[in-house]
Amino acid sequence: MKSFSQRVFVVLVVLAVVAVVTLAMLPTPVAVDLAEIGRGSLVVTITDDGRTRIRERYVVSAPLSGRLVRIRHKPGDEVTAQETSLTTIEPTDPGLLDPRTIAQSEARVKAAEARLKQATPRLESARVALNHAETELGRLRQLATRNAGSQQALDAQQVTFRQAGNNYSTAEFEIEIAGFELDVAKAALSRGTDDQRSDGWDFPVSSPISGRVLRVFQESSTIVNAGDPILEVGDPTDLEVEVDVLSTDAVRIRPGSRVMLEQWGGIKSLPATVRLIEPSAFTKVSALGIEEQRVNVIIDFTGPPDSRPSLADGYRVEASVVEWESDNVLKVPTGALFRDRDSWAVFVVRDSCARLTHVDVGHRNDNEAEVVTGLNEGDRVVLYPGDRIEDGVAIEERDAS
Repeated sequence: MKSFSQRVFVVLVVLAVVAVVTLAMLPTPVAVDLAEIGRGSLVVTITDDGRTRIRERYVVSAPLSGRLVRIRHKPGDEVTAQETSLTTIEPTDPGLLDPRTIAQSEARVKAAEARLKQATPRLESARVALNHAETELGRLRQLATRNAGSQQALDAQQVTFRQAGNNYSTAEFEIEIAGFELDVAKAALSRGTDDQRSDGWDFPVSSPISGRVLRVFQESSTIVNAGDPILEVGDPTDLEVEVDVLSTDAVRIRPGSRVMLEQWGGIKSLPATVRLIEPSAFTKVSALGIEEQRVNVIIDFTGPPDSRPSLADGYRVEASVVEWESDNVLKVPTGALFRDRDSWAVFVVRDSCARLTHVDVGHRNDNEAEVVTGLNEGDRVVLYPGDRIEDGVAIEERDAS
């Protein structure tokens, strides 16, 4: 009896050991994250950084050469079209004279004074001759009325009177010319005063538009030439966005495409639309040192300016141009997709096991993809499958806590 009990005990111990070994050799379910396939909206975008810019900028240049009066306006100051005086251009000061030029100018002044003195006696002589001819003409006219003088003498005296008048006018012009020449000669030596330089000769420069001063190129008083830039004005509320995208992305963008502007500093994204894809690309070196062909895309805001009161010229934004969108799409997280040979595949949960399933994928973005075939609504797929996940492997959902 005792030996029988011992045999039974041994058999039970052996069975227990076999059971423990068998259980230890059974595969342990792999803990994974799962996602359920469902329908919803899917938006495919082309996203890149951009910057705001004022649509119309006006560079105010000097309309003529002269001395620019110091500009009192600062960036941000409001200006009104054709009313706000931005600055004034005054005549320039005369140039400095070297000793030889001064001596020549002084000699010209003395020569002009001498010509004026020379012309003065001639004017007096011409005046005396004119008075005498006028008196003699009057006397002959009286004799002619009494038939005491000849008509021939009267006609000759009339000619003499006209010649005397012409000589007197010539002498007057000589006096005026000599005076003008003297003024010119003195002006060459004159330095002038501030009142003389600006009295009636200054030229005000006004703003072409109503807006704000953006930049001041030349603040201090200086000599400017015609066409030199003075300052820049614009309307800060009239903004647009410039985004440079890869040329391979630009071919998929169309004018009128919806745009979402984010990461601009506000809480909500700003609505916008594509106005223009520039027809010419340019080369840009990326941060990794790779040359890329990029194209500028110009975007217009569709909301009112008061929806972005703090946004100004040259600010950074992140623009997401909508390439494709739909409200009812069967979609799968991109984290569940992987490449199996030449097609996309996922691991679908079947009877607590992972089953390899090939799928056809349509449109996709960074987070989700459109499922064309291979999955049904309600299927559960493994997210981010690792090396331990294979077809038929037992799995269990990881505890969210």
